[in-house]
Amino acid sequence: MIEDFGTGTGTFHCETDLCIVGAGAAGITIANAFAGTRHRILLLESGGLTCEDESQRLLEGSSVGEPGLHPAHSRLRAYGGSCRLWGGGCLPLTPDDFQPRDWVPYSGWPIGYHDLEPYYRRALSVCGLHRHRISNGSFNTRASSFPHSHASMDLANRVFVQSPVEFGGATVAPLANAANVRVLLHANLIELHPVPSAEYVVEASIGSLGGRRGTVRARHYVLAAGGIENARLLLLSDSVARDGLGNRHDMVGRYFQDHPRCRLGMLAEGRLDRVMRPFDKATRGEYAEPCLSNEAQRRHQVLASRIRPFAVHAAPSPGVQALRELRARLRGRPAEGAIGSRIEREVAAVLDRGLPLPLPQPDHEAVQPVRAALHLARHAGDVGRMVLRKCRGYSHLRRERVEVMGFFEQAPNPDSRISLEDRRDALGQRRVRVDWRLTDLDRATHRVAARLFGAELARVHSARFVPEPWVEDPADAPVLHGTAHHLGTTRMSANPHDGVVNRHCRVHGIDNLYVAGSSVFPTGGWAYPTFTIIALSLRLADHLRSRLDTFAPLMG
Repeated sequence: MIEDFGTGTGTFHCETDLCIVGAGAAGITIANAFAGTRHRILLLESGGLTCEDESQRLLEGSSVGEPGLHPAHSRLRAYGGSCRLWGGGCLPLTPDDFQPRDWVPYSGWPIGYHDLEPYYRRALSVCGLHRHRISNGSFNTRASSFPHSHASMDLANRVFVQSPVEFGGATVAPLANAANVRVLLHANLIELHPVPSAEYVVEASIGSLGGRRGTVRARHYVLAAGGIENARLLLLSDSVARDGLGNRHDMVGRYFQDHPRCRLGMLAEGRLDRVMRPFDKATRGEYAEPCLSNEAQRRHQVLASRIRPFAVHAAPSPGVQALRELRARLRGRPAEGAIGSRIEREVAAVLDRGLPLPLPQPDHEAVQPVRAALHLARHAGDVGRMVLRKCRGYSHLRRERVEVMGFFEQAPNPDSRISLEDRRDALGQRRVRVDWRLTDLDRATHRVAARLFGAELARVHSARFVPEPWVEDPADAPVLHGTAHHLGTTRMSANPHDGVVNRHCRVHGIDNLYVAGSSVFPTGGWAYPTFTIIALSLRLADHLRSRLDTFAPLMG
């Protein structure tokens, strides 16, 4: 059942077995795991079924770190969460990602790959990837085309696959039809209220932007609001615990990580079509991406990283340009909602900063069909050569160069953190303050990886690699961007002095409060986090079911 808390009237009160805060990948996965059971589930979502300006503004805050990362430009507040812009990329972490690495401070998970492997297998079904199999941090599936095999032991190929599941759409109906699940839209968590000892949460205060207020009493609570917001909600719950719930050791909000990316350099004067061919042909949603091998990470004492080449095309020949113009004219105006809502497009544009832009499509309204047809007839040879290139497996446009982008794991850093600022949002809550900081290990990784990737790509493809100036100049620095993979702010740890949640994602010292999502990752490897988020959420759902099956009354 789906309700809109914002349009209701009167004071709201609900008693339930499990209250989940946030309808993103984690919250939806947990709610779906309980659909059809005897347990009552309440799923709170701050936004609506689509993105809205008023809800999106609740994500605003400040960015004070280096590099900058503005909190409102890298998240979405609506059903489906930031996964409304998910590209579907699925890849498990490797067994090494869970282990302590002596050159990476604060590394190591309190669980191992073997603890999560059965849930990775179950996550395949959640993601609609039934025919695929995982093995040792990769997929066994043969990608439709592999990058060239690497003679160097420094590089390896890891296969990832793309899920067809859209968390903003296809997941609505199952929860709407589940009799035991209640989804409450436009319901914002205001504060979690614990008993005086702060060892148990008694109830949650919720509110809407329209002024409606209510309370939720649950046997267990799960924060599943994202890598930034989970920490913020714990810090805001400070009426009993002065520094926020779970923050007795000043760990909430620390170790904030993303997957930084930057331009490493470019390939020129070589077999550029061969560089791009594996990515041009990967149409079945299966890709193999070059990355630093685990052995290279150990040998060079660096973090995990991968690369993605982007082709930069020369201006089309006159005949090919005329053909592009005629096709644009025939297709007409693109559908307004083809790429999602305006808010989603704006956030996507911010996340694409720094990536090489494709050639712009001709403006269909400015095309003069007769003139374009005459140009096409006059330069028919251009079209013939284009067809011949495509038949040979090359791009129909000549590639001028290939720009190489690097994507990196970030080292855990306690000074990289989420905190609260004094300014308040429309609900009266203190806004978030993001202080994103990198370390010397991060900077060393960027330079070492750029050299290793550049040398190998140049050798394999008989090309010349031109590194960015910062690669060779220690006084220079790359222009870094985030990838909206917010990690680590409520990290999992065996000891409450080292993190916020235990191996079962329960907040240290609080019996019935859990956290789901990438905020519990101690480290993030380079893999896209959603697949691991789903696996961890399935594992948490099993743990919660075992606790709920053992009856415990609501505490007063």
